Amino acid sequence: MPHDTSRGRTNPHPARSASARPGGAQKRAGQPRPAQPSGGKTRGAPAARPVRASRPARTHRPESPLGPDDPRGLGGYTLLGRLGEGGQGVVYLGRGEDGELVTVKLLRGGIAAGQRARSRFVKEADAARQVAGRHTARVLDADVTGDRPYIVSEYVEGPSLQQVIEERGPLSPPRLRKVALRTAGALAAIHRAEIVHRDFKPGNVLLGPDGAKVIDFGVARTADAAPLTTGPVGTPAYMAPEQIEDEPVGPPADVFAWGATLVFAATGRPPFGTGPSAAVMRRVTSRPPELGDLDGPLRELAVRCLDKNPAARPTARQLVRALRDGQAPAPKPRPKRIPRYRWRMMLALAAVVTAGFAVGVLF
Repeated sequence: MPHDTSRGRTNPHPARSASARPGGAQKRAGQPRPAQPSGGKTRGAPAARPVRASRPARTHRPESPLGPDDPRGLGGYTLLGRLGEGGQGVVYLGRGEDGELVTVKLLRGGIAAGQRARSRFVKEADAARQVAGRHTARVLDADVTGDRPYIVSEYVEGPSLQQVIEERGPLSPPRLRKVALRTAGALAAIHRAEIVHRDFKPGNVLLGPDGAKVIDFGVARTADAAPLTTGPVGTPAYMAPEQIEDEPVGPPADVFAWGATLVFAATGRPPFGTGPSAAVMRRVTSRPPELGDLDGPLRELAVRCLDKNPAARPTARQLVRALRDGQAPAPKPRPKRIPRYRWRMMLALAAVVTAGFAVGVLF
């Protein structure tokens, strides 16, 4: 039976009839999340593959059947199948009472979920609801305080950028520029709402009939929130150096991830390679990016976005303007202050050199 959401519903609108539910006036919705957890281990994208002209198009509804432990309905939404599963919860394809397809994200553990998991789930719903933009998936409904907390959002009929690149190879230059412009616009809208996505990556960009849309605010938080001290959160191949070093994270981290995603879409590989998470994170903090065949203004933008120093990166709004005008934004003055994570690296290197010298003298 559907879960009663009369207590704890976070939808700001009063109760409506089936014909007037929030999903009824929306366009066809969906959020086909990849099965990979947003903050877990990352599997590197394979090298670019040639396009096969005779290959049939992949279905845009990759749900698997419901299991015996899956609910059949939540809050008036009928669940049709699984779209994916991550560390935070399970994502289902659902249908509202008005017949529209939606995405329903159910918190793992339900009533038994810990306070920290519930708090993060509430923040995700609040963050996504604050963002108003054509290039982000909208939150339509939510119940975050009941026995089975869930978030209902727009269903985007289309594969992820990750899936497209893995199956068909890098995007053509015209399509690459369109995806770059739309995703930069999405980040600009997110940052305008004073939200930091913190897990922007190819798997969280869906290529629907209306163009690219950014999804999954599972690790998002407000830009002025207190710094997290629980270690890096995100996907290593697309994390900024300040995320890896557990420094304060703001909009520049999303811009770094946008640049890494742009390189992946253009070349079929992330700019800091693939492999074990520790190795990838070490490259992010210490090595220059590999940009492959990416050239022209987009290459210049990628270089600027992948700067190790967050203060040197352009803003998302500047990216939108640069992509529309066809030229890179004016370079920022090089910051004179060395970031703290750079000081740490230099101090650690000095300590190793000093220890080696002392050992050599004594022995």
